Amino acid sequence: CMRGRRALILLAGLNGLLAVGFGAFGAHALTEPQAKEWLETATRFQLPHAVAVLACLALWPRGRWAGLLLGVGALVFAGALQALALGAPRGVAMLAPVGG
Repeated sequence: CMRGRRALILLAGLNGLLAVGFGAFGAHALTEPQAKEWLETATRFQLPHAVAVLACLALWPRGRWAGLLLGVGALVFAGALQALALGAPRGVAMLAPVGG
């Protein structure tokens, strides 16, 4: 269905936007080494997953679940690291393995 394809495109775009934005923020605005490392790791995983979600569209409809799981997993994994870099409580780190 067309809505499902649009949702995957939106999910890929969101992952790409967050990866590039947080990657730039970490490279230029942060000084704490641990926070920089978290954002670098998040970006290193999130950006290729955004592309992989788009690649799943080529396999539509067979690739829809793969794309959805890749996209949501990347959001959870990278989002946990991004939240930690912004000062979230360390308990947020428990979300990273769920997404990864």
